Amino acid sequence: MEIPKDKIIELIRQRAGGEQADQAGNELPDQVDPEKHADLLSKFGIDPQDLLGGGLGDVAGKLGL
Repeated sequence: MEIPKDKIIELIRQRAGGEQADQAGNELPDQVDPEKHADLLSKFGIDPQDLLGGGLGDVAGKLGL
């Protein structure tokens, strides 16, 4: 499953603020694959399992995925 970068940026902005979100915007690809980009997501405090629906926070649902 690939997730649009803007959805990930929105989540990072909510959790960590604008500076981290801006940095993520520069480093993440346009389409983020949670499995392939797990290390990069972790760098920004995102648990890839949350995006895949396996996390407790239902992040995928909140992102409308």
